[in-house]
Amino acid sequence: MDAPNGNFVWIDLTVPDADSIRDFYCKVAGWTWEALSLGEYNDYMIKNANGEPVAGICHQRGVNQNVPPYWLNYLKVESVNNSLDQCINSGGKLIDGPRKMGENTFIIIQDPAGAYVGLFGKE
Repeated sequence: MDAPNGNFVWIDLTVPDADSIRDFYCKVAGWTWEALSLGEYNDYMIKNANGEPVAGICHQRGVNQNVPPYWLNYLKVESVNNSLDQCINSGGKLIDGPRKMGENTFIIIQDPAGAYVGLFGKE
């Protein structure tokens, strides 16, 4: 996810039944999907009409059991650890993670107003 720090770089939705919601959004938005195996089940990479990845739709279980059922935006940050420290020191909370995604790390935080956002970047 090559973008400047501070930009939104990804969005995903985590729900109890990703299969039916995947089909709903594919019909509504004209998307297609690609299965991403998590062993016992699949989550999904969602693609636009040009075949470009635009989002993820995931089951709220396993590694995603603590992820809230919202369309969650991810911000790119220089250092996930430093941003987490700033979050905690500013009244926010860690909801999930840290978890690795390739060479990067991501977490989900909750701000003092109760909104959720993901942070994605180097550890």
